[in-house]
Amino acid sequence: MLTFVISSCSVQESKSTGMAAKKLGMDFVKQMSEYASGSNGFDRVLRMIKITGGGDGRAIGEFTVASEHLNRQGTLHGGLTATIVDNCTTYALMSKGSHPGVTANLNVSYIAAAKPGEIIEIDCHTVRAGKKMAYLDCILRRKSDGKIIAKGGQVKYIQFDKEKLDF
Repeated sequence: MLTFVISSCSVQESKSTGMAAKKLGMDFVKQMSEYASGSNGFDRVLRMIKITGGGDGRAIGEFTVASEHLNRQGTLHGGLTATIVDNCTTYALMSKGSHPGVTANLNVSYIAAAKPGEIIEIDCHTVRAGKKMAYLDCILRRKSDGKIIAKGGQVKYIQFDKEKLDF
């Protein structure tokens, strides 16, 4: 049996199916978020996100746009938005019991600006997780009026057989 250990929580994966034995809830999503943002690496930029829901293929959170999140025009930086889509969709995928995988394709459509002080809601879900690939979607919206500021998603490769890795 292969075991992936993330902080104080673990996902046990069956060799025969390649998928996890159980689905994981909101507590797991919160622990994943805390683990990722607690590092000294790039993911620490996500410390501002508060996970408010999730599990069974979803991750829901929110954050307040602060000055360090802004581009030169004074609105939410597009690179930070892409990082949010990347990481939060991965939390959603892992809450389904899947390996976190590696990104094969990441996309973001920027629809409206977000300004300092605005609360942004994040809603990510797993569209499909097969044996090799997973498809994930994410919407970021302004909490005050529900206006969508960005939509995105990613495709992840999730089948990992140590004997067949070619990198």
